[in-house]
Amino acid sequence: MTKTHTSTMSGLKKLLIVAHDLVMTGLAVTLAFVMRFEGAQLDTRLEALPVILPGFVAYAGIVYWVFALYKSRWRFASLPDLANILRSVTVLALSLMVADYVLASSTFYGFFFFGKITIILYWMLQLFLLGGPRLAYRYLKYAQSRQSLAREGAVPALILGRASDAEMLLRAIESGALKKIQAKGILTPRTSDLGQSIRGVPVVGLFSDLEQAVAEFGERGYNIRRLVLAPSALGQEAESEHILARARKLGLPLSRLQGLDVGKGELTGGIASLAPVEIEDLLLRPTVEIDHDRLARFIRGKRVAVTGGGGSIGSEICMRAAAFGASDIMVIENSEPALHQITEELHALDNGPAVHGAIADVRDRARLHRVLAAYKPYVVFHAAALKHVPYLEQDWAEGVRTNVFGSVNAADASLAAGARAFVMISTDKAIEPVSMLGATKRFAEMYSQTLDFETVGLPDAQRLIAVRFGNVLGSNGSVVPKFKAQIARGGPVTVTHKDMVRYFMTVREACNLVLTAASHADDDMRAPEASDKPSVYVLKMGQPVRIHDMAERMIRLAGFEPNVDIDINVTGVRPGERLHEILFAHDETITETGIDGVMAAKAIFASRTQLNTWLSQLEDAVVRYDRAAAEAVLDAAIPDFARRQPAVPPNVEAPPETRRSA
Repeated sequence: MTKTHTSTMSGLKKLLIVAHDLVMTGLAVTLAFVMRFEGAQLDTRLEALPVILPGFVAYAGIVYWVFALYKSRWRFASLPDLANILRSVTVLALSLMVADYVLASSTFYGFFFFGKITIILYWMLQLFLLGGPRLAYRYLKYAQSRQSLAREGAVPALILGRASDAEMLLRAIESGALKKIQAKGILTPRTSDLGQSIRGVPVVGLFSDLEQAVAEFGERGYNIRRLVLAPSALGQEAESEHILARARKLGLPLSRLQGLDVGKGELTGGIASLAPVEIEDLLLRPTVEIDHDRLARFIRGKRVAVTGGGGSIGSEICMRAAAFGASDIMVIENSEPALHQITEELHALDNGPAVHGAIADVRDRARLHRVLAAYKPYVVFHAAALKHVPYLEQDWAEGVRTNVFGSVNAADASLAAGARAFVMISTDKAIEPVSMLGATKRFAEMYSQTLDFETVGLPDAQRLIAVRFGNVLGSNGSVVPKFKAQIARGGPVTVTHKDMVRYFMTVREACNLVLTAASHADDDMRAPEASDKPSVYVLKMGQPVRIHDMAERMIRLAGFEPNVDIDINVTGVRPGERLHEILFAHDETITETGIDGVMAAKAIFASRTQLNTWLSQLEDAVVRYDRAAAEAVLDAAIPDFARRQPAVPPNVEAPPETRRSA
């Protein structure tokens, strides 16, 4: 079914809903008169209805639109929808009361045409006639979904998670978003949930009761064939490793809900589906709660451009921008297969944005200027970068071309195109860098900070910020897919040092927080009192994780014993690596944003004249392929880069470091 056809059907349904509500409005007024009056009094009022009713019905339609009665679907009618009906009907009843005093004047009837009792009757009838059909339709769809699940041979399943999370999952099943899953019971990590029934599905026990619950359902003729994990079943309190081991013993597959966010008790963004539980799902820490309303205000109706839009981070930024209501998304990517994949995913979204794609390399300054000038974005997310430390140590010139000059081109093109905000994706390796990756990203940060400073005090100033974060689980080049592949081959699993630690977060959480930081820079920091605005944001990533510990845990999650079934080999720190990452430089002043999950620092930058001199020298060093000259420029621009640590042998204890972290 095409998007045009779907949109037409949606518009027709909305018209039918509007017609229903307007007819019910006229019916409520008429029934109120019939129930309140009789004889001549009733005849007088019924004769006047053709004059009064059309105007009141039209007014009622406006009130319903103001109170958003047509934004939600009847199939998902809920308490907020009923509250909107209550507000709108109350406004209409009060309006009738005001009109009644006007009609009671000597200019018109000289008596109260409606009367207080009639208005109260109307209020009750209108609530019933608007709310009743919605609730009845929802229950009908609910009953149909349960019957269809039984007819279609849906798989009996247990849901594992807190009651609130299970309720969201059950709603996805009822709506048809999750198909062929029949929830028979819920297991919870909290004793306070016991004895409850969530949307008709009983909470039958704690996680520790898994085997007993499966056996009891089997005795009743329901053979549980799947376990579905809600988000809370993947948290720390859930002991997810034990759940995985016990599910294996029972021979039950584990699935998790993917493709949906939970915001304010509602399912938002994406397409719901079940996915097998992967090892990295069990490595997660609790994620930061996202302010969905803030992100919707920032993105909805805006034109968004993403460089490197086909990569791990860039593609997820595209999907998040679509989920929060961007009107248009321009994907800029130099890989044709990657560009095709992400644009196809965006096109597949229901009611998604207008999607544009451009094959372009950020190192091609003229091409990037043409693309952005024609598109005229509101915000540009610059995710295009080279990011693998060993490769950039070897091919340093490519790192300078992409991470430095590519970022300069992207920032300049964004300003020239009139973008209101430019957001550069940076890295925690940019602080006191010991690698070409870190140094090139730090130089790019400085360039953005300098341009951002130049806009201070200007009306409708353009913002240029950088957002730093650490490793992303499951991204291209992440250690987790590498470990999984090594475990699948039977080992060994290789780590560079036993004391190596890193920060980790999921790609969804990282991109949500990138959008959050951008919204803070674009909105909160434009106030007149925000003259000392930060231009570097750092995402809170929890506590750092020892890579060696992660390797051991992944081996155990796969059902093996470290250094018994699968060996862990320590290979030594590679050039450009350090044992600990840092979130802020020692001379950066940390400022609070007031937003959970996002910190900021005040800008440290050089003058535009000095930057242009360094850029010219870097360009000359790249042309001559003179690494010493390039490093000399980076040393001058980034004093901390000169204090690079030597590589640490694999079995030597790391020296203590002075660093600032969250």
